[in-house]
Amino acid sequence: MEMEYNREFLVKLAAAKMPFGKYKDVYITDLPEPYLVWFRQKGFPGGTLGKQLEAMLEIKINGLEGLVRSIRK
Repeated sequence: MEMEYNREFLVKLAAAKMPFGKYKDVYITDLPEPYLVWFRQKGFPGGTLGKQLEAMLEIKINGLEGLVRSIRK
């Protein structure tokens, strides 16, 4: 799947935190990759959160999470 991310989406992704579960209040950029893979296997939630989680997995797979983290700073 090819995804294109605009600047606004990446800025929001960098600031977003997980709203529930074991990693509640953890930045989505800091979620462990196995947790994101689990979501991919079970199905990402709908809406913005699902898009953010899916994007973060693709970003991590490609080794680019440092770029998104740098936006937060």
